[in-house]
Amino acid sequence: MSQQFDVIVIGAGPGGYVAAIRAAQLGFKTACIDEFKSKEGKPSLGGTCLNVGCIPSKALLESSENWERIEHKFAAHGITVEGARFDIKKMLERKDGIVDKLTGGIGFLFKKNKVTSLFGHGKLLSNKDGRWQVEVAGADSTEVVEATHVILATGSVPRALPDLPFDNKLILDNEGALSIPEVPKKLGVIGAGVIGLEMGSVWKRLGADVTILEAAPGFLLAADEAIAKEAQKIFTKDLGLKINTGIKIAAIKPGKSNVKVTYTDSEGKDINETFDKLIVAVGRQPNTWQLAADGVQLPLDERGFVVVDGNCRTALPNLWAVGDVVRGPMLAHKASEEGVAVAERIAGQHPHIDFNTVPWVIYTSPEMAWVGKTEQQLKKEGVEYRKGQFPFGPNGRALGLGEVAGFVKMLADAKTDRILGVHIIGPFASELIAEAVVAMEFNASSEDIARIVHAHPSLSESLHEAALGVDKRSLHS
Repeated sequence: MSQQFDVIVIGAGPGGYVAAIRAAQLGFKTACIDEFKSKEGKPSLGGTCLNVGCIPSKALLESSENWERIEHKFAAHGITVEGARFDIKKMLERKDGIVDKLTGGIGFLFKKNKVTSLFGHGKLLSNKDGRWQVEVAGADSTEVVEATHVILATGSVPRALPDLPFDNKLILDNEGALSIPEVPKKLGVIGAGVIGLEMGSVWKRLGADVTILEAAPGFLLAADEAIAKEAQKIFTKDLGLKINTGIKIAAIKPGKSNVKVTYTDSEGKDINETFDKLIVAVGRQPNTWQLAADGVQLPLDERGFVVVDGNCRTALPNLWAVGDVVRGPMLAHKASEEGVAVAERIAGQHPHIDFNTVPWVIYTSPEMAWVGKTEQQLKKEGVEYRKGQFPFGPNGRALGLGEVAGFVKMLADAKTDRILGVHIIGPFASELIAEAVVAMEFNASSEDIARIVHAHPSLSESLHEAALGVDKRSLHS
């Protein structure tokens, strides 16, 4: 007889493993199916985010930024470092160690919460008498398990260019970009999004000559225009990234030890470049590969996303889907919150997620983070607004850190003063944005933030000053 569960989660990434833990906490007999393997071929929980995405990239970013501080910033502190060198192998080992610690931690949490972990490829077979039959195909054996509810949390995979498969030797996806064994002399990056900018900045700081090629007519079009403009200036002038927008790729030809790229720039000029490695970061697509047997009419839209309603429920009985495999931003924290919400809905609760207050972060240096509407969105929608903006330059904490680039920008409704958006580029923007998220969740006004006492000296004072600036009463500018 097959194993019986109340809830089966397919996928152990940030959406899946959190959904499984919450379901178990609510008293459901729960299993989580996952097929991700470590480089050593062992089962590794955590999905793309923990294994080859969010976590390892932040580890490498920190290592490369420490190297930059030694090379260019410590002297201002009166610190001289002679004969400094870095060991790329050790950097990668440290990154892998952090991954191992966190993925192992999920296994501990599964045991603590009595979640059954099943390793293999999960596939929906059928639904009989109100029970889902799910195949778990492992390397050595296949079994069928059953559950009343199934949560699909299979995430996303890198989008390859036509006729250019990833080999992670010359043509790299996010996984390959995190494991380059030695610093390439010339590195090409196609795509100026989160992955392209983060990985491009890592290898640039470690000594690579980095060129980023972006098809869009402008830089970071999803971000507020002021943030994007400031970021492009910093990345090109200070960091030295070569960022070309509005380009059209004509040909990409991998050789034995390099990659030749032919493209047309924004002015119509044909350019040929040869790179030692090429990172392709042109987005991600939902991972629905062999997720359902032919007899299961899994509802997919024209882009391959699982179709769900506002509660992450599909049209099939007791079948749910969360995270990158459904509509909405492809963000780990969005997936986790959806996973929790679905588990609670199965239990009869009524959780709520507001996509308008989901924060976005790009972990470059300086970091970028935002929540809510951009200024260009408000103009397009005809919303009357006021804005306050304050730089980190006069901020005492930023000066002490030696990280004064960037600013905080706050947008508020012209009539009600309700905060509509907050946009930050600067030190620890990923942490500062949380105050803005809380404020917007509680429908706060800019005056609410302006009247809250912020510690001195702290980076959060710049958020305070931006709030004051909405009413044109900043104290330090």
